[in-house]
Amino acid sequence: MRWKLTAGAIGVSEGYRMLMKRAVTAGLLLVFLIAVLWANGRVPWFAIGGAVAIVLGLYEFYNMVCASGKGKPVIWLGIILALMFIFQPLTNWANDGGILLTASVILPLLWVMLRKNREGACSSWSFTLAGILYLGWIPSRYVALIQLPHGRDWVILALFSTFACDTSAYFVGRAFGRHKMAPAISPAKTWEGAAGGLAGAVIVGLCVAGIFKLPIDTLQTLLLTAAISIFAQTGDLVESLFKRNMGAKDSGTVLPGHGGVLDRIDGVVFAGLVVYYYVIWLA
Repeated sequence: MRWKLTAGAIGVSEGYRMLMKRAVTAGLLLVFLIAVLWANGRVPWFAIGGAVAIVLGLYEFYNMVCASGKGKPVIWLGIILALMFIFQPLTNWANDGGILLTASVILPLLWVMLRKNREGACSSWSFTLAGILYLGWIPSRYVALIQLPHGRDWVILALFSTFACDTSAYFVGRAFGRHKMAPAISPAKTWEGAAGGLAGAVIVGLCVAGIFKLPIDTLQTLLLTAAISIFAQTGDLVESLFKRNMGAKDSGTVLPGHGGVLDRIDGVVFAGLVVYYYVIWLA
């Protein structure tokens, strides 16, 4: 009995330390995010900060592919093209996305064809392109979003609703999770946690919309933040599926208590799409 109590105490202590690591890391990231959002102006600090996260996340993405032996992405070219997508909304050719998309398809393909070792060329090209679109084109919608009227406030809605979704899903899932949502992809995810994430996103989204007086009524806010939660949790599952296929537990170790950068931005990436297309199509 003494051994069981000691082991239990060790488990609680370890869990507490991990929770504190997560909290401290999240707090520092939040301060950094608020700083780049409020400093954004003539100098595009938001895009610059996002570019740093994208480089780190994309490197983790490609590194997992290489470590799995399933392909050899053209890492340097993938990072360059992803960064071009990130900064594209700030340029005079912001509406010429077709040119950059074409380059993203053709250039990596030509490079893998020119390699001496062409074994696995198709998978290497596919993973290179996937990284560019997943962590280049999709996150670039945030940079496009912040250029629109009320842009910073829309970005805050997307980000903070996603953070609330992640946090609520984590704690509700740990406390009440019983029914597995996708055990073959992410065994820890539960329907109870998903419902908690949805509630958290809606509550925080309503607060953000009210505080910043966004041009959106209550019903629209409910629907939009519910969509943010669904897409954010889908993004989390997408990354979990990728890690499972690559045989990796975390995308990296750069963020104590969280894993890698990709582990932190998986839901954020997808949530930005929802808000951006809502604003340009419906707002």
